[in-house]
Amino acid sequence: MLGIQESEWMAVGLSLLMGVGATVLAVGPGVALAWLLSRHSFRGKSVLETVVFLPLVLPPVVTGYTLLMLFGAHSPLGRLLDALGVRLVFTWGGMAVAAAVMGLPLLVRTARHAIESVDPRLEQAARTLGCSPLRTFFTVTLPLSWPGIAAGLVLCFARALGEFGATAMLSAGTRGNRTIALEIFRHYQTPGQDWEVLRLALISVTLSALALAASEYLIGRSAAARYRAERGRQG
Repeated sequence: MLGIQESEWMAVGLSLLMGVGATVLAVGPGVALAWLLSRHSFRGKSVLETVVFLPLVLPPVVTGYTLLMLFGAHSPLGRLLDALGVRLVFTWGGMAVAAAVMGLPLLVRTARHAIESVDPRLEQAARTLGCSPLRTFFTVTLPLSWPGIAAGLVLCFARALGEFGATAMLSAGTRGNRTIALEIFRHYQTPGQDWEVLRLALISVTLSALALAASEYLIGRSAAARYRAERGRQG
């Protein structure tokens, strides 16, 4: 279809796989961090916020370089992973980790707003009935904030889908190891491949637009739920 080459199909497939992998990796720590930052005050909170949101303003290649140093064969963590038979550098798994780090701030920020919109009195009522903090979260907080959390997950997926700088540092750049962004860059460097660049760019725009539309829909649902809750509290 449209003359798409096999390597480009592989790039599309790897991008989707990396996006899903990054979202799965980010969901646990992302929701936990959002809950922690929205419901608790503690010493060092501002430091934790800085670390979590730093990838939003840091050049992606710097984040990728930092991860490369962290997981490299000469680092303590890299040697430990190597002993366990886990290899992240120059693999799609490492690229997913890099994409998860880049998408995590968007997930935390969106989920944090969603959790903050839940009336704390409902959680306190559950606690007075004997629910543990964990059970209160899964039976009260999560059901009421899930549209916002889901929107954050979609944003994380979309960010991972279009990630270039950080994943480029963790990619071998070989055939089958290139995402859409990396494949576009390869075509761009080759004279006479303007159509290939445009074709992949259109695919990337389409996928990102669909993800963004889904996120906006879920954020709208979260805002509507927040509005109804406010009306209920005022009533």
